[in-house]
Amino acid sequence: MRKIYLDYAATAPCDPEVVKAMEPYFFERFGNASSLHAYGQEAKKALEDSRALTAGFLGAKAEEIIFTSGGTESDNNVIFGVAEALASKGNHIITSAIEHHAITEPCKVLEKKGFKVTYVGVDKDGLVSPDDVKKAITDKTILISVMHANNEIGTIQPIAAIGKLAREKGVYFHTDAVQTVGHIPVDVNALNVDLLSLSGHKFYGPKGVGALYIRKGTRIGRFLCGGDQEKGRRASTHNISGIVGLARAIELCARDMGKEAEALLSLRAKLIQEIPARVPEVRLNGHPQLRLPNNVNFSIKYIEGESILLSLDMLGIAVSTGSACTSSSLEPSHVLLAIGLDHATAHGSLRITMGRWTKESDIDYLLENLPKVVEKLRAMSPLYEKKRAN
Repeated sequence: MRKIYLDYAATAPCDPEVVKAMEPYFFERFGNASSLHAYGQEAKKALEDSRALTAGFLGAKAEEIIFTSGGTESDNNVIFGVAEALASKGNHIITSAIEHHAITEPCKVLEKKGFKVTYVGVDKDGLVSPDDVKKAITDKTILISVMHANNEIGTIQPIAAIGKLAREKGVYFHTDAVQTVGHIPVDVNALNVDLLSLSGHKFYGPKGVGALYIRKGTRIGRFLCGGDQEKGRRASTHNISGIVGLARAIELCARDMGKEAEALLSLRAKLIQEIPARVPEVRLNGHPQLRLPNNVNFSIKYIEGESILLSLDMLGIAVSTGSACTSSSLEPSHVLLAIGLDHATAHGSLRITMGRWTKESDIDYLLENLPKVVEKLRAMSPLYEKKRAN
């Protein structure tokens, strides 16, 4: 059976060149970067070379990068770390209604501890208004966190504008750039951010490694306590093989990102045009232009997204109904509810995300089979039967 992977927003396959770069650090160069002997210093050099490469890609300084286990740890570090460091200054955090759970869940924990969190709404395309963020700022606001692009609907946010007003108000600004780093240009200075999260496995690197950019002078508490790794900001023995893999993945993205985005934009345009033409009563979710080049999200009325997903999986096509982190939940996506969809329509969402190895023939295979799947499922749907009867 043909197998087609269209869930790159959940995770991407590791590039073979990344695996090749990592391999020596499992065997010949396995030292602990905190050790003073030759093995340790060899690992230390790989660590610092990777840090410099990662920083350069983001327009940052090497000392402003700490390595983490991934996007969730980086996001948690920001929320809890800034809250701890600035508790004497204020207890108010601003974020958006469509953030990843790696942001919203720590915010809920802080709310139980007396912090106040404002969840700024979005428009029908999932865009956050800088004016709404500005109105939410108070003299107690210590942090604003708005994701660079949404992991479900792909909408790219006006981060630079939000960052500008945050700087004017003297408030730290963080962006979760897990979905954008390696796919579109990300420069911490152009975006006006003080903190930025990224994760290696989203851009063809290994799982279990990420990074956090912390602008020099930004006050943030330690997230992991123990040794003095990362200048005392993040304890734990360094995952050298993973860090080397992340850096190599960044090198490849720096080389190929523009060409890759161009190819993905063409495939994205084909999906946005052809799916509504072949499947009646569908809705494109997210901004039609200001969206990630590899992301398409549709709501298909009268059937559940999970049923579509499972039916396509039986045909060898892997897609998603939304965030991989909440795929086991029976609740509709909080992102789709935030853009104004009712529960029934939100349950019928289908996220198609492409990547480096997606071919046009893969898209053609999906377009050939999706209408058949929808027709079959709608034939069994009481909601669709009721609609036809009316």
